[in-house]
Amino acid sequence: MVQTGGVDHGSPTSVLTALVANLAIAVAKFVAFVFTGSASMLAEGIHSVADTSNQALLLVGRRRSHRRATVVHPFGYGQEAYFWAFLVAIVLFTLGALFSLYEGIDKLRHPHEVESLGWAVAVLLFAMASEGWALRTAAHAARDERKGSWWAYVRDTRSPENAVVLLEDSAAEIGLLAALSGVVATAATGDARYDAAGTIVIGLVLGFVAIVLAIEMRSLLIGESADDEDLTAIRGVLAAEPAVERVVDLRTMHMGPHDILVAARVELDAALDADEAGACIERITGAIRAQVPEAQRVYIEPEPGIDAGGAAVQHPDEAAGNEAEPEPDPDQGPDSQQMQDR
Repeated sequence: MVQTGGVDHGSPTSVLTALVANLAIAVAKFVAFVFTGSASMLAEGIHSVADTSNQALLLVGRRRSHRRATVVHPFGYGQEAYFWAFLVAIVLFTLGALFSLYEGIDKLRHPHEVESLGWAVAVLLFAMASEGWALRTAAHAARDERKGSWWAYVRDTRSPENAVVLLEDSAAEIGLLAALSGVVATAATGDARYDAAGTIVIGLVLGFVAIVLAIEMRSLLIGESADDEDLTAIRGVLAAEPAVERVVDLRTMHMGPHDILVAARVELDAALDADEAGACIERITGAIRAQVPEAQRVYIEPEPGIDAGGAAVQHPDEAAGNEAEPEPDPDQGPDSQQMQDR
């Protein structure tokens, strides 16, 4: 039995705030690069362009993930949010990290004097303030979901938007600090290698963030279960139902940031008739959705060994004398499999 329903998908405020901030910062950084010729400023400008593009990708993913289910996609499009967030990791790595590393290495080989220090410092301070505003907005949006450290939140959250913005804005602040240090050190010593080193640091930071994002989004695309708090609530509902003798199996999966699929096989009291069993399943379904509003699809299946009236029944495979075949061992080649068949 299944029950579905809508749930609040949250607000895109943190993404929109980051988009506006990064767009303004990108323009300011490129203007500063024209006046200073700083490699760090150019790398930071490209970084801000990448970030702006990433916020746009997140908004596209958010919009597309809210489309209604179809015959071809009966569980909806919720996981599109994870796909577009995965693209963010690719853009951040290619457009941000690789370009910054290339530019930094090139400037190490061909140093360029930094000019107009005042422009560089003013723009970098403006960028730090703007990124701080965007970071604060993202942190505020995530505070209700966060239960431990920020790092644990990024690793455990099933919502890609806040995770992406938090990582990007944190990387931006580190990168801006590296750029500011490189520019000031170059101006003070006359050695352009400090500016180049700051650019390389920016590239390394962006590369690290891109890899973390790619790993997390890959896990979500493959399919992650509900978090521990939701699982505990679901198990509590099943345990509290007196007609449930035991829980045979419980599976959950995030079909989107705010869309959980719950599938449970339970052994009901053998004395229940069909109507009573149906009423029991309805109670369980309603209770699960009351405890976990994001559980939009709840499937409760009585244990195949007990029918609704208490009589023993056989699984179709068992009735035909069939047994499930074990999965082949990926470490064994076809020759080994043939030997086992013999």
